[in-house]
Amino acid sequence: MKPFINFIFLFCTVVSFGQDLNFITQDLSINKHVDGTLLTPKKAKAPTLAIIISDSGPTDRNGNQNFQKNNAIRKLAEGLSNQNIATFRYDKRIVKQIRKGNVDPNISFDNFIEDANAVIDYFKSQYSYSKIVIIGHGQGSLVGLVASKNNVNQFISLAGSGKSIDNVIIDQVTQMDPALEKNTKLAFESLRQGQLTNDYPQALGGIFSADVQPFMMSWIKYDPQELIKNLDIPILIINGSKDLQVPVSEAQLLKNSSSKAVYKIIDNMNHVLFIIEGKELENSKSYNESFRLISKELISELLTFMKN
Repeated sequence: MKPFINFIFLFCTVVSFGQDLNFITQDLSINKHVDGTLLTPKKAKAPTLAIIISDSGPTDRNGNQNFQKNNAIRKLAEGLSNQNIATFRYDKRIVKQIRKGNVDPNISFDNFIEDANAVIDYFKSQYSYSKIVIIGHGQGSLVGLVASKNNVNQFISLAGSGKSIDNVIIDQVTQMDPALEKNTKLAFESLRQGQLTNDYPQALGGIFSADVQPFMMSWIKYDPQELIKNLDIPILIINGSKDLQVPVSEAQLLKNSSSKAVYKIIDNMNHVLFIIEGKELENSKSYNESFRLISKELISELLTFMKN
């Protein structure tokens, strides 16, 4: 997932996709923090609503960041809504803050959960849907796992990690330089105890800088395996075999923790939902290639699960 790279709070342009649209588009402001786009199918009277929660970093409602424009989340939403599933996707709150030039230095992971809960509450009180489904992409999977306790009908983990963020980073650091493993673990242990630390590998200053540590404290307390184990609604765990950030092994960890979950690996799909026929260079370049189409098999699998 390389989440520590995404701590640089970075935003986006939108392109138009050439397809017949079977839905109505409405931009909504849920509260002062959350703005998003609702797509309502023209024909379905009481459709299923899929709330899509985006990945880490300053990710907007379309799945884009300042230097990463692929429109994957917009394509996902439109693909579902063209098949009579209402969708709501929204900007991470940091996006709005960046646009206004007023970034909150005290932003926490819990704020993302608050925003997801606000979206769920809004649609439960304002609109009539046959059911509400959470689709969490990347970091959004963890946010969605916590928020899905709040009376939604189904949960979908899309390229979600199976480990808490400290263990994700420890694994990545160890692969990069095994000599850093011990001190990285010690630094995270301090954060788990609610204590700021100056004792960490200097090479990891981007992760353990003083302004990032409080955010990390709020993030590492959530263990996706424990959360999914205790989630008593239908669950779909779906991942791509060419995901550079969240390998299939992460999805397997979630599956092992939830024996009732539906588990699906899409061959050659990467983290931004594109089918990659080549190797890592093509995969990496695709993150900034908005002309690509997302996986048709992904849309099909999501529809099959949500319509059960």
